[in-house]
Amino acid sequence: MSTTPEFEVAVIGAGPGGIAAGVKLRKAGIDDFVMLERADDVGGSWHENHYPGIGVDIPTLAYQYSFARNSEWSRFFAKGAEVKQYHVDVARQYGLYPRIRFNANVEREVWDDAGSFWTLHLSDGSTVTARFLISAVGAFVRPKEDVGIPGAKSFKGKVQRPTDWDDDYDMNGKSVGIIGTGASAVQIIPAIAPEVGHLTVFQRTPVWSVPKPDFQVPTVMKKVLAAPGVQAGIHGGVLVVVDLVLRGALKATRPTLDRFDAFCIRNYGKYVARVVRDPETSEKLTPRFGLLAKRPTMSNGYLKAFNRANVSLVTDPIEKITPTGIRTRDGVHHKLDVLILATGYEVFSDPETYRPGTVVGRNGFDLAKFFNEEGLQAYESVSVPGLPNRWTLCGPYSWTGSGWHAFVEMTADHAIRAITETRRRDAQVCEVRKEAADAYHRKVHARADLLRYYLAELNGHVPTYYRNSQGDTTYIRPSGFFEAARGNRKFPLDDYRYDSVVAQEVSA
Repeated sequence: MSTTPEFEVAVIGAGPGGIAAGVKLRKAGIDDFVMLERADDVGGSWHENHYPGIGVDIPTLAYQYSFARNSEWSRFFAKGAEVKQYHVDVARQYGLYPRIRFNANVEREVWDDAGSFWTLHLSDGSTVTARFLISAVGAFVRPKEDVGIPGAKSFKGKVQRPTDWDDDYDMNGKSVGIIGTGASAVQIIPAIAPEVGHLTVFQRTPVWSVPKPDFQVPTVMKKVLAAPGVQAGIHGGVLVVVDLVLRGALKATRPTLDRFDAFCIRNYGKYVARVVRDPETSEKLTPRFGLLAKRPTMSNGYLKAFNRANVSLVTDPIEKITPTGIRTRDGVHHKLDVLILATGYEVFSDPETYRPGTVVGRNGFDLAKFFNEEGLQAYESVSVPGLPNRWTLCGPYSWTGSGWHAFVEMTADHAIRAITETRRRDAQVCEVRKEAADAYHRKVHARADLLRYYLAELNGHVPTYYRNSQGDTTYIRPSGFFEAARGNRKFPLDDYRYDSVVAQEVSA
């Protein structure tokens, strides 16, 4: 049997993580790679999502690659189209487009024990083989197909989803309902409220939404940002602050967290009451859970939208979706022309996101079975024993509060450092040692105890993707940013074992 795959490296995804991996592979002198992207262009979420009002929710200076800093952002918080174009430009600048196969949806990843490479099965029936595999799928793996509401597929009007928005559909004067009040809905609601006839917001859980200090970047500021080292210095300073805050939070006591939440809830309630004129609506929009229990949002228009005469808030639970609208449990039927399903994603930190048989490693090791039985875990969040030559850029206990690009750059560096070392040793197989992975997980799990208290006990009544179905907090890495960066970029090389295909064939 052949032990020579088509490519040395395959990268799944051409979003922010995939682009980071592709650029860093080229910088490392590894040019024999292919990128497999399920969509028809790069950008990931920024290509798939183009709903009204979309934009970044952190300052744009912190939402870019360290190797491709842009001083020409038009806004302090850039809008979606500009962010998408940034990723297109970076992919072009570093010559990634010729290496990308678009409309290539990977359904299964199977390790070939005999050949010591990965076989990727695509939805069109074709396969791609590669010695090394980098999964850059991202945090939000796929939109939730099942919204969990009876009759969801019975609606006969126009259905819009953030990930599949019909820009040509005119909602002017229409009766519109939106289910969900997460990050996407917070941007959509104020963007469409002025044009629709009536907008009904169906809220299960209120969301924290604080003012967004957004503005057009003046020319003089762009010139300053273009000076060598300025953006890097500013971004580095911000990361230091974020690092100190996160480290301090992880050392807090349980009573301190209790008081912190109570203080935030009390004062945010006063803020909402000042912004939203109707007391009853204001009360419904005020969370009764901690600031960090769910993803907080930033918006200058979300709360104000509820002051409009054509916007109403419904908090009665939804009984069912009907062909003509939504029926709530109080017996009211809300007739709609348009239904927006802002109901979220399947997230990388939930075991249910991983389907049995879709990632199969050495000796039949099944990643989904492992995560469901043993809990989500991975060495430095990127590699799992039993999955040789495979790294994921967004894995268990990974996010450290930084911008997305800084995060995926460090995990891409980990994967490429391991690949480079494998090549240096004239080996073909690189697999993290189980004892190293187990020791790492024990440390991380113990350090996450305070996070579990905050998300699973103090705020256990709140639905949030920061806490998974196993009651664990695998979305967040319980360490500062710089500790995570060191761990990924300077891990002990001998925490992996390196073998050659020839040696394996001889021993067999």
